[in-house]
Amino acid sequence: MREILPALERWYAARIPFGLATVVAVSRSAPRGPGAAMAVGSDDEVVGSVSGGCVEGAVFELAQEVVASGEARLETFGYSDEDAFAVGLTCGGEITLLVRPVTPETDPAFGAVAGSVAAGEPVTVATVVDGPAPRGATLAVWQGTEAGTLGTAGLDVAVTADARGELALGASLLRHYGPHGERREDAVTVFLQSFAPPPRMLVFGAIDYAAAVARIGDFLGYRVTVCDARPVFATPKRFPAGVEVVVEWPHRYLGGAETDERTVICVLTHDPKFDVPLLEEALRRPAAYIGAMGSRRTHDERRERLTEAGLTEAELSRLRSPLGLDLGARTPEEVAVSVAAEIVALRWGGSGAPLTTTAGAIHPRATP
Repeated sequence: MREILPALERWYAARIPFGLATVVAVSRSAPRGPGAAMAVGSDDEVVGSVSGGCVEGAVFELAQEVVASGEARLETFGYSDEDAFAVGLTCGGEITLLVRPVTPETDPAFGAVAGSVAAGEPVTVATVVDGPAPRGATLAVWQGTEAGTLGTAGLDVAVTADARGELALGASLLRHYGPHGERREDAVTVFLQSFAPPPRMLVFGAIDYAAAVARIGDFLGYRVTVCDARPVFATPKRFPAGVEVVVEWPHRYLGGAETDERTVICVLTHDPKFDVPLLEEALRRPAAYIGAMGSRRTHDERRERLTEAGLTEAELSRLRSPLGLDLGARTPEEVAVSVAAEIVALRWGGSGAPLTTTAGAIHPRATP
């Protein structure tokens, strides 16, 4: 939902009712995961997508109906021989959608939630999907406060505890409770959608390849920082708007930066005086991906220096070098696509092989 929030904020501030459809469950090869959203505002304006085009027409009508009735709806779409190309998923998967009306009256905390997401402040939104609690009721949970209610005090307490547990992960999933928050019961189904701050991409070396990697990193939703010790190269005008540019020795900057299990680190310096101390720091801290540019000879020499610096085989095994997938890339933009492809494949457990040579679900529900 993050990408459609600007439109939703505009409608909400203008008190324009809109229907918000959110994917709350998927199976098999559904094209969009839990949390994907589509909204329909006044004048039939549509933003977002829940299936990549398969069922959007039917969802459009549902959104109009819930706005008119003021009542949330739960609908499941899957493949069927009779009407697969009308309102079904032609990919053979199945998605379950919660479609609810949103106004300042039905969801008083929506504006605060949107503001937190835009500011990168972690927040989890719990929404009743099914059961005796009011369908579509929401409870917004921050680290130190909450707003809204799911219908009973006990349910609010139980869901708040679980929601805070999801804040750091940014996960979106269904949980089940009793009517008053009882554990090990499944009378009430609640969708927890967590908005963690965007993951970081740290690009070291302000070369022409860095600009392309920074651009595709921004496109993928990363908060991108480019760092180089040379001020003549590390200038904001050489990089996309919104990308942070830092003039500092790379290892010093990384030593003072926060990284976590979602952080991507791309080392494009391929100069021993920069990349050896930088990789020594990177390989000893949490990160999802650590890649370094250079030839195979450069990689061998770099690995030898890192071994001399005391890094273990387990630490060195985290290094993706030379970085990127074998796409035959030549230009900076093509190399950036190669790097991004490896990052995505590593995140979701993809093989990197052409889909024509693989079998099974195209969109497996792997845990990132």
